[in-house]
Amino acid sequence: MLLVDEHMKFDKWQEEVINYKGDVTIRAGRQVGKSTVVGYRRAKLMLEYPNTNSLIIAPAQRQSSQLFLKVMSWLQLEHEKALEAAGGYKSRPDISMRRNMELKRLFEIQNGIYAENPTKTMVKLKNGSICYSLPAGKTGVYLRTFALDFLDIDEAAYVPDTVYTALKPMLAVAKKKGLGWETLLSTPFGKGGFFYESHFNPDYKQFHINSEKCERIPKLFLIKEKKRLSRIEYSQEYLGEFIDEFHQFFPTSLIKKRMTFMRWSFKENFKKHLKYFLGVDIARYGEDENAFVIAEMQEDKSLKIVTAETTERRSLADTHNRIIKMNENYNFNRIFIDDAGIGAGITDILIDKLGRKVVGLSNAKKTIDKDGRAGKIFKEDLYSNAVVMLETDGKLEIINSLKLLRSLKSMTFQYTTEKNLKIYGKYSHLAEAFVRACWAPKAKSLKLFLA
Repeated sequence: MLLVDEHMKFDKWQEEVINYKGDVTIRAGRQVGKSTVVGYRRAKLMLEYPNTNSLIIAPAQRQSSQLFLKVMSWLQLEHEKALEAAGGYKSRPDISMRRNMELKRLFEIQNGIYAENPTKTMVKLKNGSICYSLPAGKTGVYLRTFALDFLDIDEAAYVPDTVYTALKPMLAVAKKKGLGWETLLSTPFGKGGFFYESHFNPDYKQFHINSEKCERIPKLFLIKEKKRLSRIEYSQEYLGEFIDEFHQFFPTSLIKKRMTFMRWSFKENFKKHLKYFLGVDIARYGEDENAFVIAEMQEDKSLKIVTAETTERRSLADTHNRIIKMNENYNFNRIFIDDAGIGAGITDILIDKLGRKVVGLSNAKKTIDKDGRAGKIFKEDLYSNAVVMLETDGKLEIINSLKLLRSLKSMTFQYTTEKNLKIYGKYSHLAEAFVRACWAPKAKSLKLFLA
């Protein structure tokens, strides 16, 4: 049995995770001990099942390294236990310090559990078990060479489905041996995706851990966090809930369903015969990000959102020069820009330089119906059009961008006392650029006037 520090006591749910033989998925609030217990589970399985391959991944190397360090801390206890059982190295006073260090390392190699010195991303035991720690990347393409017995995914809610799809077959051979176990752990990030689905899949042992029930977290701290955060943020971060805001405009599951590809580059994927459209949201005074979303119109008139990026706002000149440079590459069919406020000046400059391809789409404008009467505030049309495209199969594909996902998730709606629809969001820049890019199929029929 793997050695446990005398001061360490596992919670009941942690003991269940450690001892369960099979696939495990853990959704939990912050700081409840999920990384600690999964690190222990990984070390234990490496020792119990010789000649097995384990892989730890997370969205970034830093995150997977943190879980790997937990594994190493438990293995190190076992390593020290083995050295102690062998009598421990006794320093010799008759030789130099350097020679003592060499003999100590030799003693540890001969009597410890490591087959070779561990690195920051790999540990190999004498029983033949190996564990790797790597970042997921955007597609998982560089992980495809592994044949795995165990897979741990930290912050699984933030790992793209395409990565998980690439990893799943690596467990196939081990499944035939009764292994091929997954351990998924994460704080939730909305509904949808493989991590969300695992909590409704009977093949997994499911755990839902609430930070408020963790005795190691001070109650006063949680009270302060509940006041600081929104209800949605607190429920997600500390209660471990899968939350879609009740008034969330774009459902998370729908966004994730349309995020069908991981990468797109101008050099490799630009097609000269297709039409490209740019949606732009200009940073307001006191804000620091401009947002740009590019849509590629397919031959069947469907759209593919190929880039979504934000840039630091420097000056108006820098912003319009950036747009002009982008147009030199893409030769946009239309550039849709929010021309309210500070955007009006940039729009005028761009119209002077680029002509009628520049179209100002202000949220404050109103549409004109077929009879010439004023319709809804145009912002409603922009967002409603984007939702319809998301809901209709074959109309819209989106690059898997965490920043765009976060922005779209943040957009909420409510009805005012006058029964008018109000749409707003905490991270609205990319969402505003996105809905403008999605207006591309309607570009020819656009008729607006100022409210």
